Amino acid sequence: MSNRVVITGLGIIAPNGVGKDNFWKSTCSGISGIKKVSRFDTHDCPTNIAGEIDDFEPKEYMEKKTANHLSRFAQFALAASNMAIEDAKINISLEDPYRIGIAIGNTIGGKEVDEKQQRVSSESGWSKIHPFSVSLISNSYAVGAVASELGIRGPNNTFSTGCSSASSAIVYGFDNIKNGTADIFLSGGTEAPLVPFVFNAFCASGVLSQNNGDRPGSASRPFDKKRNGYVLSEGCGIVILESLNHAVKRKAKIYAEIGGYGVTNDGYNLVKMEPTGRDAARAIKIALNNSNVKPTDVDYINAHGSSSQVSDKRETSAIKQVFGEYAYKIPISSVKSMVGQALGASGGIQVIATALSIYNSKISPTINYEEQDPECDLDYTPNKPRTYQTNTALINSFGLGGNNVSMVMKKYSEPKASFPWALNLF
Repeated sequence: MSNRVVITGLGIIAPNGVGKDNFWKSTCSGISGIKKVSRFDTHDCPTNIAGEIDDFEPKEYMEKKTANHLSRFAQFALAASNMAIEDAKINISLEDPYRIGIAIGNTIGGKEVDEKQQRVSSESGWSKIHPFSVSLISNSYAVGAVASELGIRGPNNTFSTGCSSASSAIVYGFDNIKNGTADIFLSGGTEAPLVPFVFNAFCASGVLSQNNGDRPGSASRPFDKKRNGYVLSEGCGIVILESLNHAVKRKAKIYAEIGGYGVTNDGYNLVKMEPTGRDAARAIKIALNNSNVKPTDVDYINAHGSSSQVSDKRETSAIKQVFGEYAYKIPISSVKSMVGQALGASGGIQVIATALSIYNSKISPTINYEEQDPECDLDYTPNKPRTYQTNTALINSFGLGGNNVSMVMKKYSEPKASFPWALNLF
């Protein structure tokens, strides 16, 4: 069995917009969600900006009691799942719960609970630690929260492959539907890393931008010559994947179709990226091959584009290795220029941005692109959106430890009708 897999629902919580409509309007308008950190003191840190989400109220998407028992990243996951279900117009209670799956990517878990309970332990002893702390900080808590609240009993998994976590989760859902294990999958990623220790750890690693001036929204600048690191952010992106037959049967709106994917690992270094992009290029080639797509069929790339000196150069190199001179003809954009680096949620946000690009015939821009880097010289859709009909898109997600995930997304076209009875007319 080999089912076609389509996207029918979108749920997103991003620094520049909560909900698909707010997110898409801001993204196409080039509005950044990066601002000065307001939740804790960063005055002695080399970086004091982040992608905070200020307009998320969990009780708008779940019962107050439920919200109070979830860590922030799990609140994001449940809220975005409910958004996606509503967008897809699926009545979960009428579906077979064993034919619905969940896959969510995450890297940090409920770190705000971890930090708070460590303080409690230090000040008052172990007996005062919240008894649910082990669950609240666990990376798998988001999947459990969504499953228990929605009564979903099918295949489920948590992925933690760094910044490719959400993409890893989405292709897992794709495989399950393609192979007939499930009819529906809630897939994506969620992340809430903006707590003191995690933020300080990223500062210590030296990977964050230090553009702390009066224009924090200009700090994330993928592919620009003056980029100097990424901006840490929080967020969540969940999509509803369905088999085409299931979606058509219930007359669902279809945003796009997933064609296939490729996964590789650099096998190079635990904390450094392999600089040539050779294995990222291989992931792209596998994705194209598995999707029955030629390089010249690709007419848009939603890039990993993190604003890192090495990563952006490496991704550009990988694209050139696969597409050759045709690489210069493909529009490319990075949504991270507006939402920052949301770690395990990034791939989900990218997939949603790409699905909306295909559905609305519009490419969002890469903002803050001001000066060309000779080693990053492709068409990065600088600063302004572009009206453009995308038929075949490529999405790149690259994670810590050298994990590379590339995915092909296509404009949905209805299956061609066949009329075997017509043979009898001749």
